[in-house]
Amino acid sequence: MDEALELLARVPLLEEPLEELRALHLALLAVPLNALRERRSELPLAGLFALTARGGSEQISLCVSILERLLQIMDPLYVIQNFGEELQKGLFHPDNSVKILTIAQVGKIVEDSSAAREILNTPELLRQVIYCIADEKLAVAKEAIMSLTKVAKTAESLEALLAGNLLVDLKNVMTRSDIVRCRVYELVINISLVSADSLNYCVNSGLISDLIGELTGNDVLLRATCIEMVTSLAHVYHGRQYLAQQGIIDKISNIIIGADSDPFSSFYLPGFVKFFGNLAIVDSPQHLCERYPAFVEKVFSMAESQDPTMFGVAVDTLGILGSTVEGKLVLQKKGSRFHHVLNRIGHQAKNAPTEMRVRCLEAISSLLYLQPDQQTEDHLGMTESWFSSLSSQPLELFRSISTQPFPDLHCGALKVFTAIASQPWAQRMMLSSPGFVEYIVDRSVEPDKSSKEAKYELVKALANSKTIAEIFGNQHYMRLRAYLREGPYYVKAVSTTAVEGAE
Repeated sequence: MDEALELLARVPLLEEPLEELRALHLALLAVPLNALRERRSELPLAGLFALTARGGSEQISLCVSILERLLQIMDPLYVIQNFGEELQKGLFHPDNSVKILTIAQVGKIVEDSSAAREILNTPELLRQVIYCIADEKLAVAKEAIMSLTKVAKTAESLEALLAGNLLVDLKNVMTRSDIVRCRVYELVINISLVSADSLNYCVNSGLISDLIGELTGNDVLLRATCIEMVTSLAHVYHGRQYLAQQGIIDKISNIIIGADSDPFSSFYLPGFVKFFGNLAIVDSPQHLCERYPAFVEKVFSMAESQDPTMFGVAVDTLGILGSTVEGKLVLQKKGSRFHHVLNRIGHQAKNAPTEMRVRCLEAISSLLYLQPDQQTEDHLGMTESWFSSLSSQPLELFRSISTQPFPDLHCGALKVFTAIASQPWAQRMMLSSPGFVEYIVDRSVEPDKSSKEAKYELVKALANSKTIAEIFGNQHYMRLRAYLREGPYYVKAVSTTAVEGAE
């Protein structure tokens, strides 16, 4: 510690401080943060800030690393009161690491209520952070968005950022390019997610209206980007309420309806369908599908499409819709059409490229899973018929996938078995398949950690089922319980005998 303090005092006075900076860096890493915190009043930082303004890239990099370590133990109010000017200069620095360090400090300062007031009284500092959103370096822009999101946590700071001169700066930055405009929208959505009050400030600023307007604009790529942000807003209750009250959900539904006549719809349609899919997670799937039948129709037509992108989005969306019993019943109402789609999903799970196969397996797991308290006779009959629609021999299909040497596919197939493991019809099917129970308790076929854990989840689902002892019989049941007791990584000890003279 004494060495570090001595170096801190001496380094700024040196013409060529590189060697001493390296020593200082090592010394500070060797000192625990608690020890640094106890003597933080003795740490002179002004010289280090000055050194970032001169010297080569290694000198700047060392100064940034040292400042990062020291600033994390400093009181935010002390930092803004004593180094406000240095922070402001850092935002204009040509080296990105200095900019990122400075912006991160602003984000840390605004999380402290006392220090945040000092920041609000230094509008030039916030103004320059806003202009960093337009930085060519994405990492700098991301840090600026993160820090400004933290700024907007109180009514006072929301007022400063979204209702005063800084709002003019935000709108000026947006004119730089489409990319920068989307970054500002990202900031606005981040702020809107915090609370209903935050959303109101964003709405009153006019920026939410601008974002919504992009959904019907002529730029299809911008439309695809903006729907992702609107989807994020739908994840919170006050966001969904706003979208519904303003008729924006209806507007998105109408865009889906009109997509058939738009030759460029493939650019944005997946995002619009995902919007409704995500809405189904937090809303009633039945209510959503009844109110927006165009969404359901589009999902099915995409599932029947030969376009891999469209098919993939449809599969993901069906998995989301069918993750609840209510959603399953909505899909069941589609009758033979849904069974035809299931057959196609089963075919793709076997024959498509690996990434698509994994997505199909994930959706199948979601569609077939029933919690024990949901396993009524009707629901069990439904999942059994769905499983049978996937292939002429569905159990063998997934068993063959589970023996392949690709971990994602291997675990995906095991996850399908886990989804149906507690359902009596599946247990009977497993028992009647030659060698299947032996495969389940065979540890030698699981080559890696993720596979061992996936197999263990399957065994656990089977062993904890109320019907398993009756259906599998006592011998198989006891083997499952033993597997469960031994854990996922159990390796049977093998005894060996040493022979004199053997190598």
